[in-house]
Amino acid sequence: MKTIGMLGGMSWESSAVYYRILNREVQKRLGGVHSAKTLMYSFDFAEMSVLQHSGRMAEANDLMSTVAVHLAKSGADFMMICCNTMHIASAQMEQAAKIPLLHIADPLGAAIKQGGFSRPALLGSEFTMERDDIIRGRLKSRFGIDVITPEGADAAEVSRVIYEELVRGKFLEASRKSYREIIARLVAKGADCVILGCTELPLLVMAEDSAVPLFDTTTLHAMAAVDMALN
Repeated sequence: MKTIGMLGGMSWESSAVYYRILNREVQKRLGGVHSAKTLMYSFDFAEMSVLQHSGRMAEANDLMSTVAVHLAKSGADFMMICCNTMHIASAQMEQAAKIPLLHIADPLGAAIKQGGFSRPALLGSEFTMERDDIIRGRLKSRFGIDVITPEGADAAEVSRVIYEELVRGKFLEASRKSYREIIARLVAKGADCVILGCTELPLLVMAEDSAVPLFDTTTLHAMAAVDMALN
């Protein structure tokens, strides 16, 4: 079994979900008391959030790359970023650490294509929804998938809930209702599926909140990591 290097803490709410999925799936596949071999570095998300929102992404990327090198030197065979937004650092991290990085968009793109969908709506942080160098560009270049995103007040609400509530462990029914309404508007615009493109979103949004299928990046990413670790 390969050792998985995990860059977590962004936020720890979803990192805990990753850890549980990885270990339960390894035990399911191998039986007995098997569990996943992992090394996790957990960031103080307050520090990372300041860098994101003050436009200091280069500094954030440097931090991610430094940790990637530490994980590689500590014995990680490959690494995964337990956060959608910070995949902005993925190329720099791979170059620095010299070990493979399992990109969150790859199992996502494969699942969307396998499901026969072509017009996903992407929900996530403001950075994930707006930038092409996190998920959008990779889905387009590798899978030929164009995404749509919320606009205006809907986009602001999606990101607000993530940073003001979900990363703080608050999962409010009022916010779930808001997401349900935003998803309905995206479906009316032609979305045939929805990407939960923030690793905390599956803790809030459920299948019954959407008239079209949901693609949970957290679970898809974690399951792909188990595949990579065992194969």
